[in-house]
Amino acid sequence: MSERREVVGRRAKLGVVIPSTNTVVEADCYGMRLEGVTFHAARIYNPMRPTGDDASFQAMIENLEQRIGDAVRDVMTCEPDHLIVGADIASFYGGPEGSAGFRARLEALGGVSVSTGADACRAAAQAFGARRLAVVTAYQPWSERHALDYFRDAGFEVVRSKAFPIDNPRAGAFVQEDALRAGLQALDGPDIDAIVQVGTNLSMLRLADEAETAFGKPVIAINAALLWHALRRLGIGDRLAGCGSLLRLH
Repeated sequence: MSERREVVGRRAKLGVVIPSTNTVVEADCYGMRLEGVTFHAARIYNPMRPTGDDASFQAMIENLEQRIGDAVRDVMTCEPDHLIVGADIASFYGGPEGSAGFRARLEALGGVSVSTGADACRAAAQAFGARRLAVVTAYQPWSERHALDYFRDAGFEVVRSKAFPIDNPRAGAFVQEDALRAGLQALDGPDIDAIVQVGTNLSMLRLADEAETAFGKPVIAINAALLWHALRRLGIGDRLAGCGSLLRLH
């Protein structure tokens, strides 16, 4: 990596690796943009095909895992300081041990540190001292189990969950705020410490901020968690308003 600082990305350049069908991560990143921090996307080819059952959803994930190395290779040509991986479901497989292996593989490929969805959500919940979680997902039951088992294996109690199962790779981006708001309301209760949303093609930034005010507890949107995790790994402690209290934490 070059030691010179670029004019626009003088504080940090973040590589953002996402499925080619994802239309939310980049928009969310730019909605949380900081002066001197730039985002540079690489897209993992993800053909449009049905994902309405566990077998087809698994096939999509296997395709992403096979092709993610090419995306990392491509984005590293701009010499980013850190990678954000927006293909989050793969990072939950195999519990904390499998997740660590996934991250290590990408760090070896890119030669820089990496923020995955699993690492970011886990660290965010720990930063709030939350142990009892409710989880919102955009997964089919087979994949949702991987995410919930990850949190349990990491020492959290998953009290309940709410899935918005997608029937094609782009469907998460079409889940409307009213449906998400109702899902959050159904998950809240005195028996949980925080709500965690996974599935990077669901945009929850604004709703997280709104729900925290209503519920009086942390609501962690995965795209906010990914940026928070990346910035703090790079020693950037700026605080941002409007996307949940996480990005107001050091």
